[in-house]
Amino acid sequence: MSVAASPGRPRAGTPPVLSTVDIMVPVHNEERALPGCVRVLHEYLTEHFPHDWTIVVVDNASTDGTRAVAVDLAVSHDRVRVQHLDRKGRGLALRESWGASSADVVVYMDVDLSTGLDALAPLVAPLLNGHSDIAIGSRLAAGARTVRGPKREFVSRCYNRVVRLTHGARFSDAQCGFKAARTAVLRPLLDRVRDDGWFFDTELLLLAQYNGLRVHEVPVDWVEDVDSRVDVVGTALADLRGLARVARAKATGAARVPGLPTRPAPSAAHPDAVLGRRTGALSWQLLSFAAVGVVSTVANLALYSAFRLWWPVLVANLVALVLTTLFNTEANRRYTFTGTVKGRGHAHLQGFAVFGLYYAFTSGALLALHHVDPNPPRLLELVVLLVSSVLGTAGRFLLLRGWVFRARQRKGSTMKDES
Repeated sequence: MSVAASPGRPRAGTPPVLSTVDIMVPVHNEERALPGCVRVLHEYLTEHFPHDWTIVVVDNASTDGTRAVAVDLAVSHDRVRVQHLDRKGRGLALRESWGASSADVVVYMDVDLSTGLDALAPLVAPLLNGHSDIAIGSRLAAGARTVRGPKREFVSRCYNRVVRLTHGARFSDAQCGFKAARTAVLRPLLDRVRDDGWFFDTELLLLAQYNGLRVHEVPVDWVEDVDSRVDVVGTALADLRGLARVARAKATGAARVPGLPTRPAPSAAHPDAVLGRRTGALSWQLLSFAAVGVVSTVANLALYSAFRLWWPVLVANLVALVLTTLFNTEANRRYTFTGTVKGRGHAHLQGFAVFGLYYAFTSGALLALHHVDPNPPRLLELVVLLVSSVLGTAGRFLLLRGWVFRARQRKGSTMKDES
């Protein structure tokens, strides 16, 4: 690796700045596009960007004159540096350049400048003030404006939908070439990201979300580069394999990243608001739990009635309860006990432990009925199941509130899954 640099110092007479931002532009065989990119970006940053910035051109194993062009640009422009890599890979370029940066925030953007630069300040602002850990430009968020062909639009939307369905991702656009991160939280993540190609962005975001970091989205204006050499379909297929690999890492615990800065549990700033939330929390939880419970009970009775047409009583009850328990635990995690930090995987494991007790109680009631009357009327069987379900639901609420979703602050990296 070699570096050619021109001094990245604030100009004489300018007031001191408190934050530093390195903007990485990875390039591979871009000797024609690079001069215009650097000129436009340099002019924009000089006139509009209020922080101490440096442009870092990351030559990604180019085989043409890109490296020489980049060095000439660094000589003729202040605040421009060049970093050379001997191996190709967009993810590798970001890993090496971001990892070597000493700036407060690092940014990445494509050399074609497809993303409107007016989104740059909103991208880095929540990182510099500590509100968020990673920020991404989104072509799919509300307010974004994009110009691109139907094929790329279709593949992009399908891919991001798959990311959300398979990993519970809450970000809308994993692959937009316009991202930023706080270096303090980025370095531990970089050690766990395995991809050196186009899946690097998605893997980084999935690991960040899995470990409880805050990802901020900025809607952008984006115009497709018609000269782009990206194989959209081939890249999407490789990304699907990457999604499976990240899922395995989550299942084995390899996706947990130690050493990340922690965020305190959310709390209201106004004392009266804190008091109001404490006094109103139980009433809201009871109301929400009751609503979820009514839907779950109706679904359980309906499923049980259907399954009893083919299966014996205990099997029908077991299958109906498994299905409704999955729904019930997830609904309560999302709507009833929202002030806790426990993620989906841990909550569902404990939820099934509570389900075991609930199943034993309701099944015991049915067995007792069949012991008294070997052939009870179907209506009586349903009534017994309903009464035992109501009593079991009360016990479930106490266990969910006091154990599964017990309010507590996150400690270190104990957060296992927020997806």
